[in-house]
Parts: sequence; structure tokens; C-alpha cells
Amino acid sequence: MDKFQIGKNAGKVWDLLNDNKRWSYSDLKKASKLSDRELNAAIGWLARENKIDFECSDQDDHLFLSVNVYIG
Repeated sequence: MDKFQIGKNAGKVWDLLNDNKRWSYSDLKKASKLSDRELNAAIGWLARENKIDFECSDQDDHLFLSVNVYIG
């Protein structure tokens, strides 16, 4: 896996998260058809760019888009 593939997978995850609902990790993995390694790398890419947020609970972790709007 290289940076190009990680970026491509991040785009796939971004497209799924674009529906503004909260996704569980397991649902996101199922929908993206990515392995744990590929999905984690894609999530890391998006997190580094401040494009996703996380919501943790006792039952499952959820991911959702963080919309950053800059007015200036």
C-alpha cells in the first residue's frame, strides 16, 4: 500500500461519510469493502486533514464528517 492508494481509499471513505450520518466502524468497513489496514489508513488520512470527527461510546465508535468553514 502506498500514499496514492491510501489517498484513493480516503476518497472512498469521504464519499460514504458525505451523507451526513454517523457511521459505525463496522458499517463503514462493510460499505467500503476495505480491509482493517486500508480503512484505518484512510481514516488516519482524513483525520490528519481535520475532515472527520469521532464519537466514542461504550458500544461502538462512530465517525462523521467535520465541516470546516473558513470565512475571511
